[in-house]
Amino acid sequence: MRDIRNIVVLTGAGISAESGIATFRGPGGLWEGHRVEDVCTPEALAADPALVHRFYDVRRAALAGVAPNAAHVALARLDREWAGDLLIVTQNVDDLHERAGTRRMLHMHGELQSALCAGCGEQRTWRDPLPVGSVCPACGAAALRPDIVFFGEMPYHMERIEAALAGADLFVSIGTSGAVYPAAGFVQLADAYGAATLELNLERSAGSGFFAETRLGPAAKLVPEWIDHALTILPH
Repeated sequence: MRDIRNIVVLTGAGISAESGIATFRGPGGLWEGHRVEDVCTPEALAADPALVHRFYDVRRAALAGVAPNAAHVALARLDREWAGDLLIVTQNVDDLHERAGTRRMLHMHGELQSALCAGCGEQRTWRDPLPVGSVCPACGAAALRPDIVFFGEMPYHMERIEAALAGADLFVSIGTSGAVYPAAGFVQLADAYGAATLELNLERSAGSGFFAETRLGPAAKLVPEWIDHALTILPH
């Protein structure tokens, strides 16, 4: 641990679940009543854009009723105090990391509070409902859609993420299922480059076997404990 300088952290639905955001396809979860194919694919957007827009409008509005938890706050502390390289990559589309104060981070699956122009590719902050046919201010096309990476689309920032993994001394996965690629393969990539690997999760994931160490428990407990320890024994 004393050789750790550069850290990459991956966060998934489990970290936001403790703030009250339902986990991806979990029991009674976010996709309840909707097949993924109906709300999170390019084909769904083409077939029933009103349903897809409404689905994400509801999720966007629900952000006002949740707040960052202790795990988000601890990661923001790591961001402030860690002098080495740090990249926090989230699969989540909520804004809880930002609201906790994290800055060195990327959303690989898009953001609820962003709209994407399917015509020119412009991305812009969007906090209100997004009706079908909304016009892009940049190009004038009526082509704005939720800025969410649908199944079958390429996640954002992959080159930057892979470069960070190649230079990491430690890769930490928090609250992920280990079943959604390409994120599920990050641990193997980090390990191949020689990084230490740590999983913090409520229960063993589909990828637990690839980690050198797995700690089980709530993110709001495990993450602050890990960061307190790291900032105590490591130079920062």
